[in-house]
Amino acid sequence: MSSKQLDVQIMGQSYILGCPEGGEERLLAAVSKVDEAMCKIRDAGKIKARDRIAVLAALNLAFEAPAATATPATPVAAGSDASAELPADSQQRLSQLLKRLDQVLEQDGQLI
Repeated sequence: MSSKQLDVQIMGQSYILGCPEGGEERLLAAVSKVDEAMCKIRDAGKIKARDRIAVLAALNLAFEAPAATATPATPVAAGSDASAELPADSQQRLSQLLKRLDQVLEQDGQLI
């Protein structure tokens, strides 16, 4: 199977991504979803670091993924009131996860 490269933009930054033939539409839809999630967090204004925005966007998107077979989950942008729509146990777990993530990022300063 051959692949091609697509030039895309996520949160104003250009990326060249490998894509299998016939997967362009799916990849562009994924890029659009990631860009939208990251821009929403950035535009909330409380988080400026691109790596933190990326991690929060990834968490939001991953949190939505299991919802395909259950009740749709509402993504949670940092500093938003969207978490009020989540069940209390999910709010607490997400809050603990985000707090732990902040601690690790403060200690390490980078993701890799």
